[in-house]
Amino acid sequence: MDISIFGIGYVGCISLGCLAAQGNNVIGIDTNNYKIQQINSGKATVIEKDIDEIISEQFLLGRIKATNDFNFAVQNSDISIICVGTPSDNDGNLNLEYIFKVSSQIGEALKQKQGFHIISVRSSVPPGTISKLENLISEVSGKKIDEDYSVVINPEFLREGSAVHDYHNPPYTLIGGNNKQAMEKLALLYKNINAEIIFTDVQYGEMIKLVSNSFHALKVSFANEVGNVCSELKMDSHKLMEIFCKDDKLNISPSYLKPGFAYGGSCLPKDLKAFITLAKNLSVNMPVITSIDNSNNVVINKVINIITSYKKRNIGFIGVTFKEGTDDLRNSPYLSLVEKLISSGDYSIKIFDKNVNLGNLTGANRIFINEKIPNISNFLTESFDELINASDVLVVSVKNKLLSDELKKIKDKIIIDLVRIDDNITTNENYIGISW
Repeated sequence: MDISIFGIGYVGCISLGCLAAQGNNVIGIDTNNYKIQQINSGKATVIEKDIDEIISEQFLLGRIKATNDFNFAVQNSDISIICVGTPSDNDGNLNLEYIFKVSSQIGEALKQKQGFHIISVRSSVPPGTISKLENLISEVSGKKIDEDYSVVINPEFLREGSAVHDYHNPPYTLIGGNNKQAMEKLALLYKNINAEIIFTDVQYGEMIKLVSNSFHALKVSFANEVGNVCSELKMDSHKLMEIFCKDDKLNISPSYLKPGFAYGGSCLPKDLKAFITLAKNLSVNMPVITSIDNSNNVVINKVINIITSYKKRNIGFIGVTFKEGTDDLRNSPYLSLVEKLISSGDYSIKIFDKNVNLGNLTGANRIFINEKIPNISNFLTESFDELINASDVLVVSVKNKLLSDELKKIKDKIIIDLVRIDDNITTNENYIGISW
């Protein structure tokens, strides 16, 4: 099939590569010239396991290209997939500016388009958005909804760090729409994917990401609160939660149910806010869900208190991206720790993270770090040994076997572990686990 993908950031880049690998011809559309150049050089726009090889291979086979010409992309595709960002507004609603802009561009291109066109939305959107996009495209193009084109919702369930695997192994493929022809044609893109295909009404497709990510955020906070209680009782919280997670009938899934540090990233915080705001707009009270962010801040403040209690000035951070295996710094809870310590003016900070290359950061990721810690380059080091030598306290946020082996050898530094890096190090006298 011929496919155009609007937005070649995280979800867009993964979709571009994986769809091309399945034999489709895919055009990526973006306003960011760097991202366009990356794709047209056979390079991925994000750091993610396996995607570099996929993009390179599919570029050489001639199945992928990138452009800023939205008209060309629509004219040369049967399906347009929207993967642009929907960040949080100050009031907690999802900012739909980019998705409306892209939909308007698609409408412009459809003026001259012959044949039926499918628009698939993968971005997180609140209920009612698809209907608004349909009407906008109709107004701009002069075309008729479900006769000349159809808009469907097809939410993604990709976790950073395992996105390629997740693309091929989702919990299910959900397609929400009003046009059976469009939904069934879109489903052909997933015929080789190992997952059930579920057809549903639009509103269910719009709601599922907000509900799912709010639940994932809840699970993280729930496990951390259990861990804090266990810590006070001198119990091993992981041992307790191993028993808890044996129940896959009532407790649903062990995913996210491991005590550790705060949640973060580009999805959980914003979709949680969007769900809370949606409920507030409907005058529905959700006391548990609205308390989740407070619980997350308690975890962050707890670690700040642990760090400051040792009265050591030199603090070294091993990893600051929100998850191992990515370069995504957006809403990283580890970066929140760094920011709080820097703002106090009492600490000398060093950061070692092999995935962070400031020269390669683009889009929302670069904007976020420039706003939060514009001088972050002053704190980064490319040498693990330099970090160790310069630090009295080491804060570990990366679960890595090689790093674990090195940390086991260190006896004269305080090690504060936020990720349970290795069970064999937990008995060391200089080791502190956040909730175990």
